[in-house]
Amino acid sequence: MSSETRTTSRRRFLGQAGGALLASALPYATLAQNLSANDRIQVAAIGMGIMGFNNCGTTVKVPGVKLVAACDLYTGHLKRAKEVYGNDLVTTPHFEDILDNKSIDAVIISTTDHWHDKIAIAAMKKGKAVYCEKPMVHRLEQGLPMVASQQQTGAICQVGSQRVSSATYLKAKELYEAGAIGQLVMAEAFWDRQSANGAWQYSIPRDASPQTVDWNRFLGDAPRRAFDAERFFHWRNYQDYGTGIAGDLFVHLFSGLHLITSSLGPTRIYTSGGTRYWKDGRDVPDVMAGVYDYPATDKSGPFNLQVRVNFIDGGGGGEQIALVGTEGKMIVRGNSVEVLRSKMAQAPGFGSWDSYATFDKQNQEDFKAWYEQHYAGQTSKNETSRSEWKAPAGYSDHFDHHANFYNAIRTGGKVKEDAAFGFRAAAAGLASNKSLFEQKIVLWDPVNMKLAG
Repeated sequence: MSSETRTTSRRRFLGQAGGALLASALPYATLAQNLSANDRIQVAAIGMGIMGFNNCGTTVKVPGVKLVAACDLYTGHLKRAKEVYGNDLVTTPHFEDILDNKSIDAVIISTTDHWHDKIAIAAMKKGKAVYCEKPMVHRLEQGLPMVASQQQTGAICQVGSQRVSSATYLKAKELYEAGAIGQLVMAEAFWDRQSANGAWQYSIPRDASPQTVDWNRFLGDAPRRAFDAERFFHWRNYQDYGTGIAGDLFVHLFSGLHLITSSLGPTRIYTSGGTRYWKDGRDVPDVMAGVYDYPATDKSGPFNLQVRVNFIDGGGGGEQIALVGTEGKMIVRGNSVEVLRSKMAQAPGFGSWDSYATFDKQNQEDFKAWYEQHYAGQTSKNETSRSEWKAPAGYSDHFDHHANFYNAIRTGGKVKEDAAFGFRAAAAGLASNKSLFEQKIVLWDPVNMKLAG
């Protein structure tokens, strides 16, 4: 893009920063008018915990989609699924029953992280379309086999980081590519919380026992141990089943950043953290911070990233991504994009906190005369402005992400977050864990999606 075209685009986008919602997706609310009974997509949910019910609640709002089956290892979850979705809902503790059912077109995988790859690969081999919660995999070595499975089977596979379908993040991407902040030099992201539920201290049902939970099946390839209700219902707190802060929250931030910048991921990763407050037996940190080196791409030069999550934020918590450039700063939070512009003056200025005041009077006069001649006609003050774009009230990127998944199934088109994109986002998080637990810098090859060095 030429400098002149880039400047014109930047002005146009900045001028429209408060404008209408991007056409990020089809008008899904009108799809039902064009669908016949044969067009209905029958979907099953595998994993009916918090995200399982959340995903189902969103997916059934998409026209032409019907939830027909649910799988979970706790009997209470299956009972609740029937209460919410009707007694005709097929329920089972065995995901294989779902995959063997030829009337099911797609599955939503919302299990513990350590079951993602096994179920997703098995589902793709059975010809099912797959919506898999983030992080896509539990361990780095599981990523490439899942990417290969999608490529080999040709299956529709979308990873569940809704920012990739978000109109808000797509707007940020347009502004970024139009040069709204100049050259990107660094990014900052955080997601802080101040609540017990925010720190994964979820409620545990009083009937939790080996009689109501299929504990051995839950363990899968994790180390054998006696039944533990806390490990089953608070699984995010344990490395055996989850990926902690990096896999649960860092991955959302990586996904959004990668979408905006068209980056494939960092090359150098270092993280630190620990358990500062929630000393409840968890073996993952409740405070974690990381620094990352991102290489140049055709859409950006090299830049640095700082990320943090704090589960005991006395300030009340909050979440945002900020991209800092040579001419501005873009802040994405919730469903809004704010651009703060500060383009440097052409002339450097003198005086104030400067060596000019240390010159003798004659040199001050000589310097001033030289300066006025040398910088004649050039601006001496930074050009500043502020603009903000907001999505309409009630907008849901979660709905858009699910709707995009079903649109890809119907059209045979591309999903918004395929296995390669999902793995690259997950890998940055999993490498963050590797750095933390092994106390070392991790080198990563984001192009070939493997450890480097």
